[in-house]
Amino acid sequence: MIAFVSGPVAALAPDSAVVEVGGIGIAVQCTPNTLSGLRMGQQTKLATSLVVREDSLTLYGFVDDDERQVFELLQTASGVGPRLAQAMLAVHSPDALRRAVATGDERALIAVPGIGKKGAQKLLLELKDRLGGPVGAAPAIGAPVTQGWRDQLHAALLGLGYATREADEAVAAVTPQAEAAQGTPQVGQLLKAALQTLNRAR
Repeated sequence: MIAFVSGPVAALAPDSAVVEVGGIGIAVQCTPNTLSGLRMGQQTKLATSLVVREDSLTLYGFVDDDERQVFELLQTASGVGPRLAQAMLAVHSPDALRRAVATGDERALIAVPGIGKKGAQKLLLELKDRLGGPVGAAPAIGAPVTQGWRDQLHAALLGLGYATREADEAVAAVTPQAEAAQGTPQVGQLLKAALQTLNRAR
């Protein structure tokens, strides 16, 4: 069991990072939110979960132990593999998932690519007694939408190697989507949309 990897970031891609550990590059699958906090050449420490298959060994990386624990708990539900668990964490934070399951919020789960209405209902039943309640405080009702997503998204694009001008244009392109979102925009979803606009432009 590899509990974590620690070292300089050697490479970044839209869905993974390479961390140099003792002269060896360890490839780690990460959500956009996790990747947004990484910078080329800078030291990082990622909590990890190793998924073993007959034909592969895949290491998944997370910002902290809580996110990793939720990733592993999600897979105890039938039909949820590592890819779907990672997709759920790409769309929602661990506490947002706990809150959705605790309140029976089908719509929150349906927002995850690959989960339909029946799948969401099944997951709510199976996960209700496994995830527990939210750890952090819930956002206050009527709290202003934070503008921090712009800085986070811009920094993530720069970290992936895009030029400042490209990052500026991508942030501008997804701003309508962010402003249309209810509550605080999800940086992970915006990063995916921004990468799509950059790929089309190239």
